[in-house]
Amino acid sequence: MYKAVFRIESDSPYASSTAGTDTGIELWCNDHCDLLHITGECQEDVVEHVRSEVGVREQIENESDRTVITEACLKHYADDAIEPHLAANDCLLFPPLRYAEGSKIVRVLALDAANLTGFYSDVSAAHSVVVESKQELSTIKSETPVLSVNAVLPPLSDRQREVFLLAHERGYYEIPRGTTTSELADAVGIGRRTAEHHLRRAEAKLADAFAAYL
Repeated sequence: MYKAVFRIESDSPYASSTAGTDTGIELWCNDHCDLLHITGECQEDVVEHVRSEVGVREQIENESDRTVITEACLKHYADDAIEPHLAANDCLLFPPLRYAEGSKIVRVLALDAANLTGFYSDVSAAHSVVVESKQELSTIKSETPVLSVNAVLPPLSDRQREVFLLAHERGYYEIPRGTTTSELADAVGIGRRTAEHHLRRAEAKLADAFAAYL
């Protein structure tokens, strides 16, 4: 199986709401409405744009993100719908759809790499398209719009978690750094090299886990 990520130029309400911002939208379509997960600095502006163009039925606000249920499904009147091109080239959409920087970002699966080429040709006939990545897959990560911590975070040992959380709390990841690995080691009561080993192992596990969703 093959996966490609395409960035498609779009003037749809969701894409245009993110133009000129660092705010992003993830979309799960339910035919009669859309479920949106919104992150970034300009969430309120994006929600108001969506409200004026599509309608907002309900939203849940958290400290760093929002989950929005819209009044209607955007695909019923969007002029950049990709479903016909997916069907014509025997491709599958790997949700969620993503919108950022004024563009629509789609992940497409195909059993044959040539089908991805066909999809690109069809879509690029009407829209500006950039292929951001293309790869052969051996596994696929499941995703959900309401992420649970346990679904994303990798298992850390007690010591890895302790050292990593202490490093974050004391400003180790700030610029300039607020502490050193020697100071972290002293606080935990272990040697510096041991503290660095636990910290690097925790960082590697977290990086691998989050890279799978990028």
